[in-house]
Amino acid sequence: MSTNTDFAARMRANEQMTLKDKLEIIYHLSLPGILAQISEIIMQYIDAAMVGVLGASASASIGLVSSSTWLFNGVVMATAAGFSVQVAHAVGAGKTHRARSIFKQSIISSLLLSAILCVIGIVIGSVLPQMLGADPSIWKDASAYFTIFAMFIPIRQLNTLLLNMLQCSGNMKVPSVLSAVMCGLDVIFNYFLIFSTRTVSIFGMQMTMPGAGMGVAGAQLGTSLSVLCCTLLAFYAAGIKSPSLCLKGLRGNWLPDRAVLKEAVHIGLPMAFEQTATSGAQVVSMRIVAPLGTIAIAANSFAVTAESICYMPGYGIANAATTMVGQAVGAKRKDLARSFAWLVTFTGMAVMTVTGVLMYAFCPYVFAFLTPDTQVQALGVSVLRIELLAEPMFAASIEATGALRGAGDTFMPGMINLVSIWGIRITMAYVLSGMIGLSGVWIAMAVELTFRGILMLIRLKREKWLANLG
Repeated sequence: MSTNTDFAARMRANEQMTLKDKLEIIYHLSLPGILAQISEIIMQYIDAAMVGVLGASASASIGLVSSSTWLFNGVVMATAAGFSVQVAHAVGAGKTHRARSIFKQSIISSLLLSAILCVIGIVIGSVLPQMLGADPSIWKDASAYFTIFAMFIPIRQLNTLLLNMLQCSGNMKVPSVLSAVMCGLDVIFNYFLIFSTRTVSIFGMQMTMPGAGMGVAGAQLGTSLSVLCCTLLAFYAAGIKSPSLCLKGLRGNWLPDRAVLKEAVHIGLPMAFEQTATSGAQVVSMRIVAPLGTIAIAANSFAVTAESICYMPGYGIANAATTMVGQAVGAKRKDLARSFAWLVTFTGMAVMTVTGVLMYAFCPYVFAFLTPDTQVQALGVSVLRIELLAEPMFAASIEATGALRGAGDTFMPGMINLVSIWGIRITMAYVLSGMIGLSGVWIAMAVELTFRGILMLIRLKREKWLANLG
């Protein structure tokens, strides 16, 4: 099994695959996704460390609005998935022309929706920190950070769409390379945008290093510019070079026809509700954390960043699950869809359990890298270790969701997330935060993630998502 094209062809030929074959496919499709997520983690760590140098207040201003950026990013991801899952089905069925047509039709629709999100984000940017109940001292930085993020939402939408399309067509390598490029560009842009002009020592020589001195706002601008650069490269890879997606010589309307749009809504709308509910709960959770003070906000933000090294590889594997299950569904291979769903779920659980154990042991060193503030370090370590106990079940929820998405089953996973997060996490966090502070918020998170993982495994086991395959 050397190429993704071989994978789709063997499925359509109804060829039987051994466990070794399946594990090899999982390896080839998951590894680039994992590397892409690791690149993103490195970018987050470097961003956090750069801003951390500016002090706890600077870190808190980013942490305050991070859940709000997740809310908008969730809608962006759902929109992209509504079209890209259809591409996975088309590729699996060997319908290359249909895959290219769906890709073309997705671009304008996605950009129109993201333009609306952009306007909404800019409008609320100036008042968001106050709405979240934060200390007035961090309002200005938090507002600037979120507003710049909102201005680039259409670019983020196109970037997410292009990378999803490449992944669902079976090309996992290009997105991983682009993620690494974006990471490098982010570091470069941030270095010159966050800090003021200063004198630095390089191999014993004193040099004047220019800088814009934008602080927190520079961190977001640097990230957004790196996304812009990689979007241009991704469009070249997908729209010009990809055999399954190339737009050259493709006739037809840029707006989606009724059938494509209906299916995009069927897949994407439940995901949008799910992401909105999930990220909305995170916004409410931040509203619970904000009154606990700047140290708590910063510790919470750094703990989320530190934990990402545990769960981001899981999302890389989940992206591969969407591709594998999606193409198996397109090829009408019920046996492979089931097998890949479970193999990927167990693989993700194993990987995230190992990363969770390692993070539990080494998180004091991670926090020392992220921030020089010893109070933030101590609180961050204590709350993160609480949540790490739930990492295996968190993995189950991530991987099962990715597999179910490949089959177009997004409604019930969305409902599970909605009930779990709002019924358990928010309720418990509200009660426990008043009793034991930030630790209560993270206890609530650990309990909810465990509950959600169990429900997702039950959903996978019942196999209603395979009903349409006979």
